[in-house]
Amino acid sequence: MLTVLFLIIFTIGIAQECSDFYPFEEGTSFQITSYSRKGKTAAVTDYTITETSASSATVKSTLKDDKGEVLSDGEFVIHCKNNGVSMDVKSLLNPQLFDQFKDFKTDISGTDIIIPNDLSVGMALPDATMNMAVDMGGISMKMDVSLTDRKVIGEESVTTPAGTFDCYIISYTSNIKMGMNRTGTAKQWFAKGVGMVKQEDYNKKGKITSSSELTKFSR
Repeated sequence: MLTVLFLIIFTIGIAQECSDFYPFEEGTSFQITSYSRKGKTAAVTDYTITETSASSATVKSTLKDDKGEVLSDGEFVIHCKNNGVSMDVKSLLNPQLFDQFKDFKTDISGTDIIIPNDLSVGMALPDATMNMAVDMGGISMKMDVSLTDRKVIGEESVTTPAGTFDCYIISYTSNIKMGMNRTGTAKQWFAKGVGMVKQEDYNKKGKITSSSELTKFSR
């Protein structure tokens, strides 16, 4: 689940005055493809920046399965904040999850994800959390997501179907609690002017459980 969640989070952009890492132009589009642990296509998400202002961007997302069938559409807003970008915790979630609970009362809270402009190797980044409670008419469901130990661990050139990019690498520990706890780690590769170009998720033994990469980018 986290791979799809973070496709949304780290591939969007704010104006150059706001973020060094992302474009902020209406009509900019990009695509992230997710893969299973065996390297097979699991999902494809297309994004388009539909509206911008001096301090925010509205992004539309369309999630498709490996056969190209649309699973869900979503929309969210990201903001300029503290010399970087800030993403509302709602953007952590796969749009398909909201479709499942659209007829029920949901309460979402937490702390934003921050991506500063001045990334440098060795930098520690703020933790982020998301807490969701769903009231299904007498039955309650809760999900808690936390990203901790976020830090910039290196630089690397990465090649994907969208091109070759010079990237900073950010690592973190993730924990999902929904009846039971699931803990893992992840790495993400970010390029200036583009955003996230690659992600790998790992289990406790350090083996890759899923991955994703930028497969299209145009503005």
